[in-house]
Amino acid sequence: MIPVPLLVCVMAAWCAVYLADTLLKSSPTHRINYESWLASRGVALAPFHIRWQTTMFNRLFGYCARINPRVLHLWFNGGLVFGIGAMLGSVVLLVKTLQQTLAQMTTDNPRIGGQQALQVVVPGVNLPSSQLAYFFIALLLSGVIHELGHAVAALREQVRVNGFGVFVFVLYPGAFVDLFTTHLNLVSPTQQLRIFCAGVWHNFILCVAALAFLFLLPVFLFPVYTTGGGALVTEVVQGSAADGPRGLAVGDIIRGLEDCPVGGVEDWTGCLSHLAHAPQTGYCVPAASLQPSWAHGRAFKRLDGTMDCCSNNSLTDLCFSYSKPEGRNSREFACMPVRRMVTGTRACRSDAECSSSAAASVCVTPSLENQTRFIRVAHPPGAPMLFVGYPPHLQYAGLRRSACCKLSDEACHQSYGLVS
Repeated sequence: MIPVPLLVCVMAAWCAVYLADTLLKSSPTHRINYESWLASRGVALAPFHIRWQTTMFNRLFGYCARINPRVLHLWFNGGLVFGIGAMLGSVVLLVKTLQQTLAQMTTDNPRIGGQQALQVVVPGVNLPSSQLAYFFIALLLSGVIHELGHAVAALREQVRVNGFGVFVFVLYPGAFVDLFTTHLNLVSPTQQLRIFCAGVWHNFILCVAALAFLFLLPVFLFPVYTTGGGALVTEVVQGSAADGPRGLAVGDIIRGLEDCPVGGVEDWTGCLSHLAHAPQTGYCVPAASLQPSWAHGRAFKRLDGTMDCCSNNSLTDLCFSYSKPEGRNSREFACMPVRRMVTGTRACRSDAECSSSAAASVCVTPSLENQTRFIRVAHPPGAPMLFVGYPPHLQYAGLRRSACCKLSDEACHQSYGLVS
């Protein structure tokens, strides 16, 4: 929702403006001078509405209307065709939205609500408050370009432009042009359509230009700008799987999940899906660093049949399994401090992948419950975030609080594993 302090400040500002305007207009001493000042500057005030109109841009509009008349004729004819097509398309879109709204009102299916063809943008509801400034700037810019199209088209059709102005209604900015109505009524319907369609035509061109600039931004900023270097963290929800001193922070760039490289948001989603369905990744650790499970108590089976060998009170240790040197089919279990053991180690799937190490190493695998995974989230230069849980919970950590979180040195214990 929109922050309450912002609403209070906006209401207080408008009340102060309206109070000052009322006092000055009711003052016998200052009324005439005040109203003359407003009229000379083209300012008009009303409750929650302020408007400014000027003729200083009329010369600019006239200059634009005289640039290459033949090209402008084709340009505004294109706008006429686009405007008629957009009008027909908008009718179809509105009818479809009405049908979806009626279907949503008559059904209990929650998926229907997310299938609306049109969505109303409500600041603070489906538009984050942090993006309000960008939203209002975009509204003002699109409004100015819209009215510029009307003004230039009107002057080309010999319709006088009385002035151009901008306004603010509560918080919403906008723009307008004042056309001479008598001239507008005298021109042909086709000329009127050129004038009326010029606004939406210029908005469409603005959208195309903005999209082109967005996609070409890496080219414009090369070599300063690069892509494919990782997934940027833009928000970390408090209490989520990525929150905490050993978790992620805004501005971190995630470059990998275990041995799966992350070059962007799509890779982040793909790697989590892969890790959720693939067997648990192992790690090459020196054989001399392994401690048998009897050092922390006998290994025992969980309810789902998997093995655990760490104390239920352990906050920093994790049970790992590995093959005994004398028997490939038998497994040994060791409870080890997880961050120290996996930091800087290479991922593996078998002991053969660890044979290239200088010291004798074995491939140890975290012994976890079914569907639970241990994942190292690489975000250099910081230490990797260690996560224990169901991988999709990490993907949607910002959307809901999950029972599965990351593992850190200050982890807390739950019945099924280690979380932070």
